[in-house]
Formats: sequence, C-alpha cells, structure tokens
Amino acid sequence: MTQANAITDVQSRRFIWSIMPLMAVVLSGFLTIGIALPVLPNHVHDTLGFGTFTVGLVTGAQFAASLLSRFYAGAYADTKGGKQAMRTGLLFTASGGVFYLLSLVFVNQPVLSVALILVGRATIGGAESFIITGAMTLGLSLFGPNNTGRVIAWVGTAMFAAFASGAPIGSFLYGNMGFLSISIVTVILPLLSMIAVKALDVSIVQTAVRGSVLKTLTTVWLPGMGAALNGVGFSALISFSVLLYAQNGWGTPWLPVSAFAVALIAARLFLGHLIDRTRGWRVGLLFTLVMAAGQSFLWAASSPWIAAFGAAMTGAGWAMVYPAFGAEAVHRVGSQNKGLAMAAYSAFPDLAIGLASPALGLIAPAGQIHAAYFWSAVMVLFAAPVAWLIGKTVAR
Repeated sequence: MTQANAITDVQSRRFIWSIMPLMAVVLSGFLTIGIALPVLPNHVHDTLGFGTFTVGLVTGAQFAASLLSRFYAGAYADTKGGKQAMRTGLLFTASGGVFYLLSLVFVNQPVLSVALILVGRATIGGAESFIITGAMTLGLSLFGPNNTGRVIAWVGTAMFAAFASGAPIGSFLYGNMGFLSISIVTVILPLLSMIAVKALDVSIVQTAVRGSVLKTLTTVWLPGMGAALNGVGFSALISFSVLLYAQNGWGTPWLPVSAFAVALIAARLFLGHLIDRTRGWRVGLLFTLVMAAGQSFLWAASSPWIAAFGAAMTGAGWAMVYPAFGAEAVHRVGSQNKGLAMAAYSAFPDLAIGLASPALGLIAPAGQIHAAYFWSAVMVLFAAPVAWLIGKTVAR
C-alpha cells in the first residue's frame, strides 16, 4: 500500500466515524415520519371514516409543507447554524405529535380530528426541512468542500433508512397499540434526539451574508433540472412498481422496492466518494444513463427478476445523481450559503416527483402500467445533456 493510499484510508475512516453521529440524529428524526406513512391512511379511512381524497390530503400535507418551508429552513441554517436548525426541526416534530394526540380526543368528531391531524402533518413537514437542511449544512461545514458529494450521499442515506425501517415499525405499533402509540413515539423520539444533537461537539457557525432565494434559484437551476429529470424515474418506481407486479401477476410486490432500496444504500456507501474525486457532473452524466437503463428494463420486463434488476439500477442511479448534481449546486453557490443552496436545489426534484406520478398515470394507457416506464426513461435521458452543459460551464 502506498503512502497516498494509506492517507486516503485513514481519512475515509475518520470521515465515517465523524459523520455517524450526524446520521444517527437524521435517522431518529425521520423515523417519526417513517412510522406514520403506512399508518395514517388506515387511521383516516377506517377509524375516522373519510374517503380517498381526504387520505390523499393528509398524506400530501407533509410534503407540501416541506416544500414550502425549505427555503426558510435553508436561510435559517445558514444564519443560525445547522445544529440549531436541527434542534428547531426536532422541536417542531414533537409539536406535530402533540397535534396527533389531540386528534384522538376528538375521534367522535371526525372533521375536527382530521383537521388536527392535518395541522400535525404540516408541522412535521416543515420540521423535515429544518432537520435535513440543518444536517446537510452542518455536515458540509464540518467536512469541507472536498467531501460535498459524500456528505449529501451519506446524510441522505440515513433519511432513506429511516423511511424504510419506519414502515414496518409503524405497522407493528399501529396493529398492536393503535394510533395512540404512533402519537406518543412522535412526541418522545424527537425530544430524545435533541439530546443527541446537544452531544454533537460542534459550535454554531454563522455566515456573514444572508443569501437571496431568487439569486440562489437562478444559480442552481441547471443542476436542479438534472435532478428533477431523474426524479421522474424515482417517482415512477415508487408509484407504479407495485401495480406493475400486480398487473403481471408476479406475486412479489415488495421485490422492486427492496431491490431499489438495497442498491441505493450500497451505491451511496461504496461509490459516494467518486463525486468529490471526479466532479459531480461526470458522475451525474454516468448514473443518469444507469437510471434510464433501469427504467427501460422495467418497461420491457418479462419477469419479476428482470423488473427487480431494473429497480436496482434505478436505485443505484438515483443514489448517485442526487448528490452528484447537489454537489454542483453547492459549488456554484459557494461556502457561505450551503443551507440555502441545498434548499433551492432540493426544490427542483421535490416538485418534479410530486408532479410526475399523476402525469405518468395519465399518459399510461389503461392496463398498461409498463408504458409509464417508457416515458420516464425518455424524461430521465434529457438529464444527460443537462449534465454535459454543467460540465461545459465548469470548463469555462
């Protein structure tokens, strides 16, 4: 082993041990969101007696609030520090749990009960922005510009792990102890996580300049567009893979989601360093092609295993394109407004993911779910010239 490789290995181990506490806070903070995802539709529909529109409204309230609050959360993290932003987000999450508890008092008044749940969901959605943006800002400050891509990849992995593990935990709690258990955990877990945040040995770093949202948007729009186009593929996977398996009678609806999640986590853990070594736009270009290929396999799949392979390629692609284009966004904005840069950048794929599902559902013919993957593959491919344009602007 050469001296350079030995130094790299030491730096890599130091990075892993240093970022683990930050990932643990993100994992615990987002676990409260993950446990509610499979539970709330049943509670609103079966217990409170509302239809699918209200179920969709309750589900979407969190994501809408997250998108609307993201820019303020970014500016807050830049001026107050990532650590304080995480504290604020966890406190808001616990407050959302209080609204869940209050809704149980009024179960016999379903309209009031669901209104309190909506307020809780919106509060938690705003909290999500503060937690993830604060964690990204803190991580980028701690590890410097040479680890931008790896920080985005690893912190994002903690968030996905929370969603993945939260679903079975939430289903178990709800099945055995009802919505009360979900509400109590949503209050207690964020408060315990605040203790972990306090234990992070990091001083609050304030920037001298408060960034402009409009200026930041115009600065990051190109990498944001690259992530947004790839987000169409991500949206197609999470929205239609279960229906694809059901339509073909394959009987293993969990397989594509599991393949996607395993490939995503593996790619981020083992390949995340490539972004900082080779520049984000190059990695974004390569894994855009991987993502488009994955969508193509899903479109043409003749067996559940081919479809699962396509889902795994989609997972590996999304794992890398999001932090790759994100690293380019942060580099363009500069070191003083990392939080606002991530907030503005994230808004692009967030919006695309929200719009893509209904759009793909409309253009896919009835009974031909696989057609949605043809169009998603086409949209993802448009991100390749976007990555090339980013590279051209960097070269200048």
